[in-house]
Amino acid sequence: MDDIQSHTTSADALVLFGVTGDLAYKKIFPALYAMARRGVLNVPVIGVAASPWSLAKLRKHVRDAIEKSGEIDDETALDHLLSLLSYVSGDYNDPGTFKALKNALGDARRPTHYLAIPPTLFETVVLELGVVGLAEQARVIIEKPFGRDLASARELNRILRSVFAEDAIFRIDHFLGKEAIMNILYFRFANTFLEPVWNRNYVASVQITLSEAFGVQGRGAFYESVGCLRDVVQNHLFQIVALLAMEPPAYQGFGAVHAEKHKIFRAMRPLEPGDLVRGQYAGYRQEPGVAEDSDVETFCALRLFIDSWRWQGVPWYLRSGKCLAGTAAEILVELKPPPQRLFDDSIPANGRANYLRFRLSPRTAVALAARVKRAGKTFTGDQRELFLLDEQSDKEAPYERLLGDAIVGDGALFAREQCIEASWAVVEPVLTEHHQVESYKAGSWGPKAADDLIAADGGWHNPSA
Repeated sequence: MDDIQSHTTSADALVLFGVTGDLAYKKIFPALYAMARRGVLNVPVIGVAASPWSLAKLRKHVRDAIEKSGEIDDETALDHLLSLLSYVSGDYNDPGTFKALKNALGDARRPTHYLAIPPTLFETVVLELGVVGLAEQARVIIEKPFGRDLASARELNRILRSVFAEDAIFRIDHFLGKEAIMNILYFRFANTFLEPVWNRNYVASVQITLSEAFGVQGRGAFYESVGCLRDVVQNHLFQIVALLAMEPPAYQGFGAVHAEKHKIFRAMRPLEPGDLVRGQYAGYRQEPGVAEDSDVETFCALRLFIDSWRWQGVPWYLRSGKCLAGTAAEILVELKPPPQRLFDDSIPANGRANYLRFRLSPRTAVALAARVKRAGKTFTGDQRELFLLDEQSDKEAPYERLLGDAIVGDGALFAREQCIEASWAVVEPVLTEHHQVESYKAGSWGPKAADDLIAADGGWHNPSA
């Protein structure tokens, strides 16, 4: 969906705060290299951090990061990226650091500032950018989490809006840059056959699973401050729900998409403790940085309702967790069975009615389950899938796509202020009022209570490899 407005101008510099950190090393540098390979990175890249590094050390750091992410197959592109680099060393609490940055920018007047730094530093950096005049025609990119509850999200947005216009704020969530997520929007509104059945009259339930077969991988201290509900559900899974549930946008453009997504978040019924199951994998409390009596969830399952004309009464089941039986992301939209049993097996006693299945990862696919008659005189059949595997080579990685979009000012795939606050309002009631975590075995599909939550609607569909 093309919505780069005619007055939008591309940035003339990229400022990377936190250039010596993990995020830059693992995600941003490989994305910049990929952009250089495609010939679309042509602005100065100014790194800012407290470490007293030389430019030579930064360049070596960037080369190491790209080597670790995969084979360097274009030395010319890498040399081009390294030639664009410069470095400003200084404390974010020191106004002199921002004056040095202004000098380093030289004639650049439309920088994009990427805050790849802890959220506790957002306010300091944003306000200082405003003080030294580096925000007037600039953009700012911030990483999730966008707050940790409704109040902190509102405060973060207040700080950002005190310096930057909303259209200049790019809240980056790598999940929104995935090709499979974008395909949900396209598949829904590019195909005529879907719309007549995409409502409460034909859809029995929707379930979304985002599972990981690994644990917190040494990030126990971080996870203790976040938990699965904040880390994955309130943002990633809710964004998927919004794309599946939204009404058709009124016009071509990301503004229309954001408006319809906001309506879905507003229509979501606030969660109650009985709607939420929290789990914790056995062994989590032995992870470094985790409290011995931790009640932080590494697994969430919830039942959600959207109080709109289209979706009234349809349950949406969401679950995500670590140390589960597989790593996958999948959506199952189960349709209601035929209204009359014309054939003995047309409404399966055990098993699912017709459904539409979106596989988001590890392979992208769309499948439609339909019943087909067996050969012979009897009217019996089997349910089979019409399966479309959509594996595309040389597709852009999420950070590459999103970083490029932010530089040119395309906000289609970024989270907006209203949507973030509305989604926090849905989970706000259960952030502190909830049942204790239930332990589950690593390699399973989570605690038993999660199965009980969805039992009335046929149970969970467990993604296969």
